[in-house]
Amino acid sequence: MKTIFITGCSSGFGLEIARYFLQRDWKVIATMRTPRHDLLPASPHLRILPLDVVDADSIQAAVEAAGPVDVLVNNAGIGNLGALEAQPMAQVRELFETNTLGSIAMTQAFIPQMRARGQGMVINVTSSVTLRSLPLLAVYTASKAAINAFTESLALELAPLGVQVRLVLPGRSPQTRFAENARARMEASVPEPYAALAAQVFENFQAATQLTYAEDVAEAVWQAANDPNAPMRIPAGEDAREWAKAG
Repeated sequence: MKTIFITGCSSGFGLEIARYFLQRDWKVIATMRTPRHDLLPASPHLRILPLDVVDADSIQAAVEAAGPVDVLVNNAGIGNLGALEAQPMAQVRELFETNTLGSIAMTQAFIPQMRARGQGMVINVTSSVTLRSLPLLAVYTASKAAINAFTESLALELAPLGVQVRLVLPGRSPQTRFAENARARMEASVPEPYAALAAQVFENFQAATQLTYAEDVAEAVWQAANDPNAPMRIPAGEDAREWAKAG
């Protein structure tokens, strides 16, 4: 029985990925900053561990507690929407610490055990906004695009060692906290000159008919983890697939 380790499982994609793999007879290590044991069905194959991906000690403790892992899914992240000129650099750094450096640190922590066994899989969940430029998402897009580049380069580095690396790119999903996080941060990040643009952006979000659901992402992660011929980039959700086709 294989083991999957997933970051950011308190809600959204991470929670559904954990549920999806648990239902398919995998051992699941679901991590979150504040562990909750009421989110997933009780199972002898489920472990819930505390993890803050921006804390080196927390990462080390989680990796040691996890033991051998076949698949690492870097899913933890935070949303951000706002005009660049109004975003404090402290907020920009916080976003990169979680979305970019957190994924890199987790990957670095698990590589030694995968390399030693000559097998393993790292799946990085980024975003379809890296496929199509959108306004007021410059910092968020940059944090995710950096992981795209990191993943594709790392795949070449680890392939000779038997370790595979893949990308899953979800589209816009009403089931995540992205909009909630983005709105919470946006009030001070959209000065008056950008107000009309921001209103249009949110109107477009609300009008979108092609969406991504958490199960779409879980299915894409399942494909990455189980199909040896899966492509490097796997768009998840109807909108993401359309954007990927459009190039």
